[in-house]
Amino acid sequence: MALKAVIFDMDGVLIDSEKFWTQAELDVFSSYGVQVTDELAAQTRYMTTQQVTEFWYERFPWENFDSSDLENKVVTRVIEMIQNQDCTMSGVQEFIKNLKNNEYKIGLATNAPLRVAHVVLDKLQVRHLFDAVHSSEFETQGKPHPAVYLTSAKNLGVSPEHCIAIEDSHSGLKAAKAAGMQTIIFTNSDESMHSNLADFKILDFNEGFPAVLVE
Repeated sequence: MALKAVIFDMDGVLIDSEKFWTQAELDVFSSYGVQVTDELAAQTRYMTTQQVTEFWYERFPWENFDSSDLENKVVTRVIEMIQNQDCTMSGVQEFIKNLKNNEYKIGLATNAPLRVAHVVLDKLQVRHLFDAVHSSEFETQGKPHPAVYLTSAKNLGVSPEHCIAIEDSHSGLKAAKAAGMQTIIFTNSDESMHSNLADFKILDFNEGFPAVLVE
């Protein structure tokens, strides 16, 4: 079936930013007496910012809890690190430009807040190449629920079966599959990384297109 659109996840695909979210959690929640351990932080890795905030509060409740204020502090800290550190995935800008030149529609579907997505696209200087940018913050559930992908396909004007998603996590691949899309796992050169939910694999964006994207 002919593919018409490619939808990117953001964290871990467009930019190497998971470490920023971990650091922001540590910086913000530790100041409220939360004991941020590696083991617990690993559980929050693919959550939305709202889910992360609730996760820590449930385990280490503190007075004067203000969810939106805490989310804002975490997001602001992450944006600061994205803007000031080298975190762009090698070759991704050229990869996106080549997709556009091959007349694919291009979308972004992320669990991160939309304002982070705009900062990332500006950093990469590719915002003008994206036909739709969507965040789970506007859905009732984030990935692995398929909502963010279904809405992205709708916004692109392409049915899900004509879309392929590029993801780096089981949670994201599960969301795309549940939406009825084909999937590519991006491993960032990790040869051991694989998933039975991925139809194709990209180790490095400098390698060019996987066969499925070449007509």
